[in-house]
Amino acid sequence: MRAGGILRGATLAAAAAGIGAAALATERGREADAGLFAAVNRGHGPEADRVFAGLTELGSLYAVGAAAGALAALGRPRPALRAMTAACATWVLGQIMKKLVDRPRPYDADPDGTRAMIAPPMGTSWPSSHPAVLTTFTTVVARESGAGAMAKAGLTGLGLTVAASRVYLGVHYPSDVASGFLMGRAMAAIWPRGPRAGRR
Repeated sequence: MRAGGILRGATLAAAAAGIGAAALATERGREADAGLFAAVNRGHGPEADRVFAGLTELGSLYAVGAAAGALAALGRPRPALRAMTAACATWVLGQIMKKLVDRPRPYDADPDGTRAMIAPPMGTSWPSSHPAVLTTFTTVVARESGAGAMAKAGLTGLGLTVAASRVYLGVHYPSDVASGFLMGRAMAAIWPRGPRAGRR
């Protein structure tokens, strides 16, 4: 594991924790989080509803597992396995953090003011595991496969879209998904590189 990766991972993890602390422990942070949540969650038409509802489960472990299986079938078993293992580690860490922080979901904290559009997920709100898991997976896959800048940008955009979908659908606050996204990047940064990636 490279010292640069450890430092980058620690910085990203600190940023994720800082966002969560600001949203949970400060009046200004709570107000900003609630205001941004309301702006995103209020809805932007049936087309947006369908798009976000269709994309959101790309951040689930099931979807990531299917993607890993497809990669392996296409002849890339090592990147698939390394990325899937990292994604599972991220999910476990996220579940531990959820139990420790125990933040209520938006629809529990304010049922009348939340437009909940999907079935209630398991667990509490902070951090959001969907963007965390997807971002870890795609970042490790991109690194291990030697993906180019355009592919990496597209995968980052996908992770951010899934993050936004969790707020839009009423199951997470913006700080939850921002912290989850950064947590996913942090895990990918500290995850040991495969032999091929390490020689680049």
